[in-house]
Amino acid sequence: MPGLLRGMARTAVVAGTATAVSNRVSRRQASRWSAQEAPEYPPQGYAEPPPPAPAAPDRVQQLKDLAALKEQGVLSDEEFAAEKARILGG
Repeated sequence: MPGLLRGMARTAVVAGTATAVSNRVSRRQASRWSAQEAPEYPPQGYAEPPPPAPAAPDRVQQLKDLAALKEQGVLSDEEFAAEKARILGG
């Protein structure tokens, strides 16, 4: 019987050691894979910033230009009134 107990004890030690080594290898591989799975990519976007939107024309300057055209006789009173209403948004 002592040989049988010694054999069982040896088998338990070998199995326990194998399990511990296997678990350690698995954890190590998992940490390596998790580091490789999530690479840091730079944020995607424009290579250079988009051009700014064109500035809205100055209403005052547009009205001055319109008045100059009316004084020169290029625009009639009706055309002046219509363009003035368009510039002022109404």
